[in-house]
Amino acid sequence: MVTPDFVVSFSAEALKLALIIAAPMLGFGLVVGVAVSMFQAVTSIQEMTLTFIPKILAVMASIVLFFPWMIEMMVNFTARVIINIPMYIR
Repeated sequence: MVTPDFVVSFSAEALKLALIIAAPMLGFGLVVGVAVSMFQAVTSIQEMTLTFIPKILAVMASIVLFFPWMIEMMVNFTARVIINIPMYIR
C-alpha cells in the first residue's frame, strides 16, 4: 500500500536525482556566464546577447561530456523503480 511517507520519499529521491543530473550543465553555464560577464566588465562591452552563445556552447559541451554518467544515473533509478514495483503495490 502506498503511504504518504512513501510518496514524499519517492518524490524527494526523484527531485534529488534531477538536481544531481542537472548540476554539471548548470555549473558549466554559471562558470561561462561569470567569465563572459567579467570580460564584458573589463572591456566595457555591454552587449546583452554576447552571453547566450558561449553559455549554449558550454551547456552543450557539458551534456556531451557527462551524457554517459547522466544516462547511467537515470537507468539505475528506473531499474530500481521497476524492480521494486511489487513492493510498491502491496
